[in-house]
Amino acid sequence: MSKNGKTAPNRITGRSAFLALLKDEGITHLFGNPGTTELPIMHALKEHPDLTYVMAMQESLVVAIADGFSRASGRLVACNVHVAPGLGNAMGSLYNAKFTGTPMILTAGQQEQGHGLTEPVLYDPLVRIAEPLVKWAVEVTRLEDLPRIVRRAAKVATTPPTGPVFISLPGDILNSEAGLELGRATRIDTRVKPSDESLQALVQRILKAERPVIVVGDEIVKSDALQEAAGFAETLGAPVWQQTAPYGAHFLSESRCFMGALPRVQPQVREILSGYDLMIVLGGDPLRMSVFSEIDPLPDAMPIVQIGLVDWDLAKNYPAETAVKADIRETLRALSPALKAAGGVALDTRAKNGIDALASKNWTAKRAKLVEQLSSKRDLSPIDPDWLTLQVVEAMPQHAILVDEGLTASRYMSALRPHRDRYGYHGLASGGIGWGLPASVGVSLANPERPVVCYSGDGSAMYSIQALWTAAHHRLPLTVVIVNNGGYRIIKQRLLAFHKDDHFVGMDFADPPVDFCGLARALGLEAIRITEARDVAEALKSAFARPGAKLIEVVVEGSVTA
Repeated sequence: MSKNGKTAPNRITGRSAFLALLKDEGITHLFGNPGTTELPIMHALKEHPDLTYVMAMQESLVVAIADGFSRASGRLVACNVHVAPGLGNAMGSLYNAKFTGTPMILTAGQQEQGHGLTEPVLYDPLVRIAEPLVKWAVEVTRLEDLPRIVRRAAKVATTPPTGPVFISLPGDILNSEAGLELGRATRIDTRVKPSDESLQALVQRILKAERPVIVVGDEIVKSDALQEAAGFAETLGAPVWQQTAPYGAHFLSESRCFMGALPRVQPQVREILSGYDLMIVLGGDPLRMSVFSEIDPLPDAMPIVQIGLVDWDLAKNYPAETAVKADIRETLRALSPALKAAGGVALDTRAKNGIDALASKNWTAKRAKLVEQLSSKRDLSPIDPDWLTLQVVEAMPQHAILVDEGLTASRYMSALRPHRDRYGYHGLASGGIGWGLPASVGVSLANPERPVVCYSGDGSAMYSIQALWTAAHHRLPLTVVIVNNGGYRIIKQRLLAFHKDDHFVGMDFADPPVDFCGLARALGLEAIRITEARDVAEALKSAFARPGAKLIEVVVEGSVTA
């Protein structure tokens, strides 16, 4: 007993307290690449055998694997990297996690506080490095503060707008021992819906529109609102487009109202939107583009109604007539019935007519035409990459999860593979390549009962090829399909399109060619190389049906104009 009559807390080391805190926050896997300053954590793992350590062979992979795990489960994740160089290695993947709002606690070991003052090898102030890409960054300076910091980090990471946080862990903190009260986890319930007044204003504004269009984004996934969004669209009979960066299962593809993903080409988007008189944005940055254009994607004077919890995206680039900070699912559960009640028979009739008008041009209709078009390329040699995409889609088990970083090779992926559940599809969000292969490892770890397919370009794969070792080590049900066109085709296309230049310097992998099967075997996977179209279907079918991690390299047509 202490002097004040309270029971003194048990003494515990900082390293063991840190792992205990993570577990109490729901962490089941710690993703990492250990170095000397992380040895206290590795030493403490024997005290926490129920925490699975997942090692990757470079820090960018560590964060990408954790990112994939979270995106495929919706859960908080934790990953640990090695001092300043390790955090630097991780920054590209941390940039990806920032765009997807991944709830992540990223930590790095740091030299002991007194020793750090002397600027030893590998030292640099870590908080300043991490700050631009995280919601909160902090260094622990007293062991007594560790519980409060970890609890706050978990709370900040999981509260919308969700995102990564960073904690610097000096060695003296991890190796110290004290009586600590570890506290308990807190989660903030943000499932809020608009006020009655705001809801009625939304109803009246939406009913006033004669030709509304709906644009959906990633908050549909985070809010688990796929069914509600489809019901909302059918209530209005309005067409639905995915945001221009469709990196998740943002809408049920086979819904009668779904039209597909908006392209990242400003003139095309402007033309698509010009036929509507109200844009209803559900949880996203709807018109995020890639390259510059003098043409604005939003038609002049287009009114916008926007709903979501990520307030940074609300009216970020275009003013909104109405912007409501609220949870998508809870809002739609209230909004759709209110629209039906206010709209009555007139709305029912308009919705039915609208849905009928979409039947010949919705996603399902466009897919049928595209399948017919691509099927005609079955006999081409070298293999046509668009035809290959169709073969992968048709061979995948229905309950499989797809991780897509095919870039040019997967330009038709979202037009061919239907989204049917919130975690069934994951694509590149930030544009920083090399994410897909390690992310698929994390996706598979989060969903061991579902086969996972990673569809990757050859250039993207070479940014992170050593992630294959982690897949092999954990014997994951993961099939990696590498689309090998021998170079950076997207850069060639843009050099030709923007500068009329076909002098491709530093864009080919031809001298010498990359042996992806050799790399895969060296890292513990079985592998097969395909060069003929006739061999594709059977190889895919066989790979998807067998357990374990494997790689299929498919050599495809690589010309820029194809």
